[in-house]
Amino acid sequence: VQLQASGGGSVQTGGSLRLSCAASRRTLSNNGVGWFRQAPGKEREIAAAIDWNGSTTLYADSVKGRFTISRDRVKNTVYLQMNSLKPEDTAVYYCAAALRSGATDRRNEYRYWGQGTQVTVSS
Repeated sequence: VQLQASGGGSVQTGGSLRLSCAASRRTLSNNGVGWFRQAPGKEREIAAAIDWNGSTTLYADSVKGRFTISRDRVKNTVYLQMNSLKPEDTAVYYCAAALRSGATDRRNEYRYWGQGTQVTVSS
């Protein structure tokens, strides 16, 4: 599976962005998918994850109520809608596909990774 993340950019505090993770070479229909982020000098951390059919999602406490993960199985794409952005959301965002079908926040359960897209939130 090849994953292509897009949609990053620069916004001001309170702004919104929608990230997309498009898969090629193979369907993501049976995979849980997660969005991770990594700020400079920090560990990569989970932001949100979704199971294979979109029925279960999980979010990091820091993004709950502001971010929404969803998927379009026909388009083989997973989205991350980010609202009310804060400067602390500034990071490179990566999408990843797990070998399991459920939603998981465990980084070591993700097998396939996209290249990352930069999100910068200015105050």
